[in-house]
Amino acid sequence: MAGLAALAVVSAAGCSPAMTTAGEPVSASAELQGKWWTWAASEPEETNPVADEDGSVCDRNQPEDVWFLAGTFGGEVERACTVPEGRPIVFPLVNLFGSAQDCLAFLRDAEGTALLDGMPVEPEVYAGESITVQGLEGNAVTGEAGRFTTTGCGLWVQLPAPGPGQHILKFSGRSTGLSVGAEYRLTIEESSGQPSEEAAGQLPEEPSGPAQAMLRPITDAAPGADEARLF
Repeated sequence: MAGLAALAVVSAAGCSPAMTTAGEPVSASAELQGKWWTWAASEPEETNPVADEDGSVCDRNQPEDVWFLAGTFGGEVERACTVPEGRPIVFPLVNLFGSAQDCLAFLRDAEGTALLDGMPVEPEVYAGESITVQGLEGNAVTGEAGRFTTTGCGLWVQLPAPGPGQHILKFSGRSTGLSVGAEYRLTIEESSGQPSEEAAGQLPEEPSGPAQAMLRPITDAAPGADEARLF
């Protein structure tokens, strides 16, 4: 799935992603699809979020304004993932890039569901749109380095930032013979509280007792016209 549910490659041998003509304004959904595909094409298989078997690489290369999740290259998976508080969560149930004709056929057969804490979430249909994708050499999606423009489509979910704590997200999707599913045990990590007195422009009060040394744990604080790829 390359869209978060699963990824499959439907192509003629030796072909690369179908190219489209750029020039029209980029829509919000087209930009989102391009960012997601670029994210998915930024890692080799061993550290790729689509191939992730348990969620251990879910934080790889996440953008600062949103948190992407992924499906699989086919089949089902269970993952645990810690997400910073305040991040909207975006993922496809099933998606594809290729030619405009590929997208038409793909969407005719596409279906999927998503549940957050047992409550259904309605997906959005992103019809064929011109998207730009950047891949790194050896990535698990395109296999090649380079930037290209293609047509993207799929069933997508955009969740407002969940509240701190534990959440269960389940989703599945299918189209044109591909079936994928994922269950995420999400931990929304509460952000640190109020800024320190120094950060707020105030000097801390002098301690009234003997001087004390405070020890704090140290933690670490980014293609051929006959080929279509889908997740």
